[in-house]
Order: sequence, then structure tokens, then C-alpha cells
Amino acid sequence: MPVAVDVSVSGRVQGVAFRAYAEQEARRLGVTGWVRNEPDGSVAGHFEGEREAVDALVAWCREGPSTARVSQVSVREGATTGATRFAVRY
Repeated sequence: MPVAVDVSVSGRVQGVAFRAYAEQEARRLGVTGWVRNEPDGSVAGHFEGEREAVDALVAWCREGPSTARVSQVSVREGATTGATRFAVRY
């Protein structure tokens, strides 16, 4: 049964290809949804898929790419939307 979470990632996460790497990781894990930069400097995301895959993407967000410096990841349960792919939103 698919699950969904909404995440907010804070720290040095913009201008370091965080979204592109998150998209790559999501596709590798089979997670759908999206990721985008927020005006406050954080990155927001909505992840859908099997619990294990979604949890793995959240765990990846706690580290991010080597160029990022993640200070905090907030996660809350979300509603599934039936997303069929993962996208970077602008």
C-alpha cells in the first residue's frame, strides 16, 4: 500500500544540486512525487511509494549530496496524490 510524506530540508541545500540528486535517488528507489526550492532557503518535497522506498529517500535527505550541509529534516505524513513520476518543480 503506497504511503506519502511531506518533507522540509534545511541547511545549505540550495545551489548544491540537491534537487537533481534527490530526483536521481527517487527514480532509483521507485518513489514518485516532487522536490522544489523554497524562498526561505530550504528544499521541500512530497514523496510517494512503498514505505521502505519512501523511508530510504527520507534517510538520503538527511545526508543529501556531498556538496550539501543538511541541518534539519522535518517529515510529516501526507496524502497520496497518485503521482506517476518524480519531478523537480521550479
